[in-house]
Amino acid sequence: MTGQHNRGKRAPEIVLEEIARIIGGAVIGDEQIKIRGINALDTAGPGEISFLTSARFEDRLPQTKASAVILRERNSLYGGAQVIVDNPKTAYPKVAALFASEIPRFPGISNQAVCHASCALGKGVSIYPHVFVGEGAVIGDETILFPGVYIGNGVHIGRNSVLYPNVTVLDDCRIGNEVIIHAGTVIGSDGFGFVQDGGHSTKIPQMGIVQIDDRVEIGANNCVDRAAFGKTWIQRGVKTDNLVQIAHNVIIGEDTIIVAQAGISGSVKIGRQVMIGGQVGVADHLEIGEGVMIASQSGVAKSIPPGEIVSGTPTMPHRLWLRASNLFARLPEYNLRIRELEKRLEKMKTEREKE
Repeated sequence: MTGQHNRGKRAPEIVLEEIARIIGGAVIGDEQIKIRGINALDTAGPGEISFLTSARFEDRLPQTKASAVILRERNSLYGGAQVIVDNPKTAYPKVAALFASEIPRFPGISNQAVCHASCALGKGVSIYPHVFVGEGAVIGDETILFPGVYIGNGVHIGRNSVLYPNVTVLDDCRIGNEVIIHAGTVIGSDGFGFVQDGGHSTKIPQMGIVQIDDRVEIGANNCVDRAAFGKTWIQRGVKTDNLVQIAHNVIIGEDTIIVAQAGISGSVKIGRQVMIGGQVGVADHLEIGEGVMIASQSGVAKSIPPGEIVSGTPTMPHRLWLRASNLFARLPEYNLRIRELEKRLEKMKTEREKE
């Protein structure tokens, strides 16, 4: 197992000097301290390393019992060993990976799994009980399929991927290398396509597939619909949170992040490195440009040019939304004042007419 999802065997104690080397840091203090785990400042104990990512949490430094702390610069509030790095936020996952538990693997292919005679299983695959692998499916080397996983006919899954319990991948979909799909997600369900005919909804057959490229991570209970024609395409490095809906023929650019309960309607094209907040809704057939940031609970009703930061329903530039939202609570007050002004104006008008 590699990089993105390999949590690695729980490491023995690691000398602080070695940790600093791995994250490109410099040690201030005892380089030979042995570290056996990582924890938050307020919960870390002896033998554990912690980290400070923001000055907001500096007040926790004097009280922490951690044996070492990762920081951006030396801090006099902490008297223990310090590891100085350019960016503690990016150093943290590298250190955490040293101490994280390995993903459990079933030893080989369970005799309680159902694998079609025509499927191709790579070297070192781990297939738990109650997995189904369909006709002509291909499972790459070292991939793990947890209990309850359903792999449809003609599905291709690359090497070193992990599909957690009760993931469903329906016929002919394509999944790349080092992909993680969390429990309960459905890949390749029919897109929501219907035509109104005499007051009745007539289903449009969904004849395309879903393609998920390398190093994508899909959260729990996501739904990724197959295309009407062609493919719904999630490109390399995309990360989605839990409970995300991705409709038919959507294209999501590389390294985009989509947070929980977001819904992307059909035929939307999303650029690279976009960030979509929780509970965002995107209307169909729109284009979201590269590097766009969409704040939580926004409603996207029109396309967004590259680099924009937007909020609200319908979306508008984020700073404008902040100014507008600050007025909402005062609208009843303004309404009363306007009504009073209208009464005064009406009174003045009446008095002038009498003159």
